[in-house]
Amino acid sequence: MKVAVLDITGKDTGRKVELSSEVFGIEPNDHAIYLDVKQYLANQRQGTHKSKERADIKGSTRKIKKQKGTGTARAGSIKSPIFRGGGRVFGPRPRSYSFKLNKNLKRLARKSALSIQAKDNNLVVIEDFNFETPKTKEFVNVLKALELDTKKTLFVLGEESKNVYLSSRNLEKSKVVNASGINTYNVLNANRVVIAESSLEGIQSNLSK
Repeated sequence: MKVAVLDITGKDTGRKVELSSEVFGIEPNDHAIYLDVKQYLANQRQGTHKSKERADIKGSTRKIKKQKGTGTARAGSIKSPIFRGGGRVFGPRPRSYSFKLNKNLKRLARKSALSIQAKDNNLVVIEDFNFETPKTKEFVNVLKALELDTKKTLFVLGEESKNVYLSSRNLEKSKVVNASGINTYNVLNANRVVIAESSLEGIQSNLSK
């Protein structure tokens, strides 16, 4: 698959690059995508939730009424879950939600995500660019030139550029990563994936293994 290379003003440079069919042209594996997205979202969870169980409640330990003769159920502690202010039964405890996936499955999921975007013509290849200083206005100008200012965009750069990253950080609909930082969720969550020309080699070498 050949794709035209644009500059940051949105004009065609007259050059085309070849996208590897092993990365951008495979039959998508939906289950691999599901597992990789599930892992990504699980890793975002802090897992710091905690409710007070019976042992965590402050209160008297005395037996609150006699065992027999009241005509009601036996009750031995005011901290029992059946009373207001008592402990919660099987409440949430701090834990990690992360789980492991093997590398081949994650690689398959990312290739599937890129292939879906390529099939839907949502990939844009541009020349490498950088900013002298971090300026959100300059990044917005690039988005407008590419007619992407109203769309969710994922920019994939060949090398980490602090100025480009800082310029995009305040924009809710734009995200900037380098070639090694792409993941299935971010690729599929974007309306357009903008790939810097120098990042193609890194993407294809990482995912073709």
